[in-house]
Amino acid sequence: MSEFDYVIVGAGSAGCVLAARLTEDPAVRVLLLEAGPADTQQEIHIPAAFGALLKSALDWDFVTEPEPGLDGRRTYLPRGRMLGGSSSINAMVYMRGNRADYDGWAQLTGDEGWSYANALRLFKRSEDNEWGESEFHGTGGPLSVRDSRAMTPMVDAFVEAATEAGFAHNTDVNGAAQEGFGRFQTTQRDGMRCSAAAAFLHPALGRPNLTVRTGALVHKVLLENGRAVGVAYERNGDVTEARAAQEVVLCAGAYQSPQILMLSGIGPAAELTPLGIDPVVDLPVGDNLQDHIVMLMTWTTDQESLMTALSPENVALLQAEGRGPLTSNVAEGGGFWHSRDGLPAPDLQMHIAPVRFHEEGLGVADRHAITAGPCLLAPESTGTLRLRNALPNAKPRIQHNYLATETDRQAMFSGIRTTLEIAGQPALRDVITGGDIVPRSTSDEDLLDFLQHRAHTLYHPTGTCSMGSVVDSELRVLGVEGLRVADASVMPTVPRGNTNAPTIMVGERAAELIAGRVPSVDAVALA
Repeated sequence: MSEFDYVIVGAGSAGCVLAARLTEDPAVRVLLLEAGPADTQQEIHIPAAFGALLKSALDWDFVTEPEPGLDGRRTYLPRGRMLGGSSSINAMVYMRGNRADYDGWAQLTGDEGWSYANALRLFKRSEDNEWGESEFHGTGGPLSVRDSRAMTPMVDAFVEAATEAGFAHNTDVNGAAQEGFGRFQTTQRDGMRCSAAAAFLHPALGRPNLTVRTGALVHKVLLENGRAVGVAYERNGDVTEARAAQEVVLCAGAYQSPQILMLSGIGPAAELTPLGIDPVVDLPVGDNLQDHIVMLMTWTTDQESLMTALSPENVALLQAEGRGPLTSNVAEGGGFWHSRDGLPAPDLQMHIAPVRFHEEGLGVADRHAITAGPCLLAPESTGTLRLRNALPNAKPRIQHNYLATETDRQAMFSGIRTTLEIAGQPALRDVITGGDIVPRSTSDEDLLDFLQHRAHTLYHPTGTCSMGSVVDSELRVLGVEGLRVADASVMPTVPRGNTNAPTIMVGERAAELIAGRVPSVDAVALA
């Protein structure tokens, strides 16, 4: 058994941030536990190769329970299982969400520390944007934010088609306004992936006060007299304990932070008792599961797509200059819009990918194609996560409950129709040669059938340890001392956009809260 000041569980997007920030103080001893291995496999770092990581040993490879809104279909839920977590397996889109998300969090929690003004400060603190310092962007931070070095022409044609359909051209969806279409910036450095591990953790690995243990599966949080005092974890077949003199912080993500809490007796008592787990604190852990569902469509093309990205010439281009098709993050562009009038912020987002992306990302790119489609940004539908049994290595029962409301279904119908309208614009006439994966018609009946059989996650689970119900606004687990959660699970609502940057922001805020370095509201307002 060993003792540290802080034990962090999970080296994903927030965990890497937290480990790096806390160990900036040389007097603070931190243990970072990660169930997966180090991030050494080359496919992690080559942007366009991330699809090879799906269903591999570096993927937790979760699956939903039969989804009622998807005609009883189970859907695949990839999650990164290595240093960097899902930031080592994602599509590297640098996206913050909408200011309404964070002002909404502040209102829900009664804590202005979660307002857009403070979130923007933390986003800028992390960021090293090649565009330079501005009102909306920062430089000098650990996280490299860059324009694509692939710039596949088909993506620009799709963006032009969106403007022909009446949408604004937006060169910065993280700036003054989110609405409109354009290219997305990426978390890359010199054409390679800049995961949370590459950005935050690797530069900190030489610090004597930081210990990182990979291959360490946490079984439970150790509780004594209402306080978290450490964790029990398995490594190389042996179960051992690590003690935390100050705090235990769960950063295991929206699926596994609640799983660890419930294995520790923290969760819905009525669900834990039948599994032989003694309830310690009765909390709605695992409720409020939110995600973005996406409906991707594909069209054939006679232009070059990423299907041929792995040519010897492109490999040489990547190695020599850090550019070319292998630097593509696949989701190179897209946009935001409203499905109907009267909404406070966009409820639909499009991703545009110059490749045949199908079968929940597992299909082979066997022909040149372009992919695009809407995802639902502010779903009414929520799901639950529950334990399958009391074994720490068992996969939890995940029920997303996608498309459970008529509002959600109608929003997606609108999004599909808009995408088809854009695909029919003049800018794409020389790009698209025919429909590949598209609905039979735009009737509600055919669109619902299309969604039920082909829609899937956009990989953004949140909310299962939500602020206000499981943790307080400073991320402390209610009813337990010395225990926090800091990852996407604490988000009370899913942000309107890709969730990696918001999760990094949560890690930045957690580091300030733990270290007691939170600036005043007035200071934030003046920044």
